[in-house]
Amino acid sequence: MSERDSEANRFSARAARYARVGANVGGVAARIAGTRLFGLEGRNLSNAEALAKALGGLKGPIMKVAQLVATIPDVVPPEYAAELQKLQSEAPPMGAAFVKRRMMAELGAGWRERFGEFDLKPAAAASLGQVHRAATRDGVPLACKLQYPDMESAVEADIAQLDILFSLHRRMDPVIDTTEIAKEISARVREELDYKREARHIALYRQMLAATPEVRVPATVPELSTRRLLTMHWLEGDKILNHKQASQAVRDRISTAMFRAWWRPFSHQGVIHGDPHLGNYTVFSEAGEPQGINLLDYGCIRIFPPSFVGGVVDLYRGLLEGDEARVVHAYEVWGFKGLTKELIDTLNIWARFIYGPLLEDRTRRIAEGVSPAEYGRKQAFQVHTALKARGPVTVPREFVFMDRAAIGLGGVFLHLDAELNFHRLFEQEIEDFSVARVAGEQAAALSAAGLAGA
Repeated sequence: MSERDSEANRFSARAARYARVGANVGGVAARIAGTRLFGLEGRNLSNAEALAKALGGLKGPIMKVAQLVATIPDVVPPEYAAELQKLQSEAPPMGAAFVKRRMMAELGAGWRERFGEFDLKPAAAASLGQVHRAATRDGVPLACKLQYPDMESAVEADIAQLDILFSLHRRMDPVIDTTEIAKEISARVREELDYKREARHIALYRQMLAATPEVRVPATVPELSTRRLLTMHWLEGDKILNHKQASQAVRDRISTAMFRAWWRPFSHQGVIHGDPHLGNYTVFSEAGEPQGINLLDYGCIRIFPPSFVGGVVDLYRGLLEGDEARVVHAYEVWGFKGLTKELIDTLNIWARFIYGPLLEDRTRRIAEGVSPAEYGRKQAFQVHTALKARGPVTVPREFVFMDRAAIGLGGVFLHLDAELNFHRLFEQEIEDFSVARVAGEQAAALSAAGLAGA
């Protein structure tokens, strides 16, 4: 049996991970339960800090799960979300000898001869793997994303522990049923393990954004890729935050590229990039001037039914035109159940926040007087307070990453202090929109990328 096969969700590795995660998180859960048992407040900053510290010592997939939870508004109390957002998902990098063994397992004993250059020191490290700079034998710069060993076992163990995080919230404020949210996060994290699928995601984005020169998507190298090794062309660029002090024109140009990178695939093919982490983008320049963004990571991609995209546009039009029936229809299409006037009013608090910049035909900032980390928190608290009187409500699983990515995108605009006419940018993306057109374009794009039936 090959090393790759032997890593497929091994029980021994999974059991060891259960023990580590359970010991760290379980102690904090017991502490929180204890404070409530004795009439004290379980929701306090010291407990939130203790949970973050426990998770911080684990690294790996549970860190990614925790960060996902923290960026979905109101899944956990705000003090927990604030602490979890501080976590860094990077695992300790694999040493040179270990990297050689991993590469041999993926490409065979003569793997080194297939590259012109290969830097054994990682250029970046994340929760599931690390990236190495390399080059083809012809000198083309490459990025090699190499998965850590036993990640499938670790992910399955960590997903099994996910309900601990959600149960903390259910015990303290059970106004949102997190069952569907947990299913959605689990599905997306599992997908991130499959680098062959990620390669198909890249092919999908290269097709969807082919006519959008301000957004660059890397080409993959199939002959140097496997399920746990993804080799792509290296895209030169620097960090988005390096441009915070650039001119307004430059910051707005970068922000416009970000807007199109996110909304264009969604409005035309029903696909979103669900991980708004700043590290997933860099800025490319031409003639010394920033021109657009490189989109780097394609593990967390969400493909929506065309009807869901129709619901997004219906809600926008309904809010814009004051058409309450269209607003209600949008929520029903999304999968919200048991809608009452009070629940609709509550959901509209959130909708008017998300859609607010799109509804005003003027140049504006995405929000005023709000830090990127706090973007959306006030509105989430308002919704939560209203749901305490009217809930509980089950959040449809399709809504999870749509919501999360929209908040992340807004955070980028805040970092760059962008001033754009978001209304006109959005109207450009939904010109001649129809659900049937999305269905046709989506089917063609998925088929071309090898994702038909995904």
